Amino acid sequence: MLRKQLLEINEIHRTLERLTTPAYQTMLQQCIHCGMCLQACPTYHVFGTEMDSPRGRIVFLQAAANGAIDQDGLSLLTTHLDRCLGCRACEPACPSNVQYGRLLEEARIALQQQQTPGLAERFVRWIGLDLLLPHRQRLKRLAWLCWFYQICRLQSLVRASGWLPEPLNAMEQILPPIIPRYRRDGQRAPALGTYRGRVGFFAGCVQEAFLAPVNEASIRVLQRNGFEVVEPSAQTCCGAAHIHLGAEAQAQELARRNIDAFTAQPVDAIVTNAGGCGLMLKEYAHLLKDDPVYAQKAAALVARTYDIHAFLAEHLYVPPTGRLTARVAYVDSCHLRHGQRVIQQPRSLLRLIPGVELVDLHYPDRCCGSAGVYNITQIATARTILDAKMDDIRQTNATMIATSNTGCHLQLIAGSRQSGLALPVHHVVEVLEQSYQQG
Repeated sequence: MLRKQLLEINEIHRTLERLTTPAYQTMLQQCIHCGMCLQACPTYHVFGTEMDSPRGRIVFLQAAANGAIDQDGLSLLTTHLDRCLGCRACEPACPSNVQYGRLLEEARIALQQQQTPGLAERFVRWIGLDLLLPHRQRLKRLAWLCWFYQICRLQSLVRASGWLPEPLNAMEQILPPIIPRYRRDGQRAPALGTYRGRVGFFAGCVQEAFLAPVNEASIRVLQRNGFEVVEPSAQTCCGAAHIHLGAEAQAQELARRNIDAFTAQPVDAIVTNAGGCGLMLKEYAHLLKDDPVYAQKAAALVARTYDIHAFLAEHLYVPPTGRLTARVAYVDSCHLRHGQRVIQQPRSLLRLIPGVELVDLHYPDRCCGSAGVYNITQIATARTILDAKMDDIRQTNATMIATSNTGCHLQLIAGSRQSGLALPVHHVVEVLEQSYQQG
């Protein structure tokens, strides 16, 4: 019995080999177990358990890396890692600069490579990661079907019936009102007024299909400030969903496709309007660091990639002048705030708009519960976290919610409806564009 257990532990240790590399071990050892991360962690607030905090997960990862867990321990580790939102709120709170996000993603990749998902999970992953996300046109066709579902009042009937199984219901609940107006692939948007430069626009996959007005507003605001905007037709999903689910090889292939797409376009900068996509693009250099062909190309792309708020904060040559009477609660994207450390720029842009009163949340650093596909895979926890976010918004007496990321946008639309607040939710660039149109 003991020999069998030892063989099992050795096999687990072998399959988790990427957790034993010197670089990973160094990142693990940076943690001094001070506990400063606990109060920053949303899941620690929900569960109140050490293993659902960054510190507890790191201790568990150290045990796994040292070959000190058996199959039951591995299953428990997977459970607690799956509960993590990956919001990275712990990183700015950490005095030792632990790269928790990188620790988490490497662990998820390692676990995914040694596990055999069930048939249902494999089917769902195939639909999402293979058939839909890498193919923008397929997503647009799906959005058209969802638009028809909404306008023929099927949506209201389905929501009233409550017959959908929980995972499908969770997806249906975050479906936004769809406006299926799409730009032609590869279409160029000329600069307006004084020419300031040429930028490549990263359209995203879900953002382009289900929140098309956000991309339209982004392009128009860039144009108004003197930038020619090109949108390479060969671009694809950023790969964030794939890497969050441990599908490293697929994420790497998507990264190569995006690098090729934007390398073929001579641009001064690459601009993205989604906090999660932007962070993923900026991590291409790490993702492809061992690729002899793409490592240098990835580093070059990262150097030219900007979040749209950071870009506009430095290049807003034509300030908005139209008055908007609104009390706006800005809700940070976790990946924008904690990952890219873009915090003040969205707020500064909103403050430039005449008539806008910007109000801060009590807990601006807390996640809304979207976290990629978290609100579909961890439904109950995501709802608890979203309820807390909506309570925070309620206390501001806001008349509008502004955000800066695709997943957050969808989650907040659902939260606004479900909480009874019924507040409009807009991306920051949409609010800017409204002001330009009024001016």
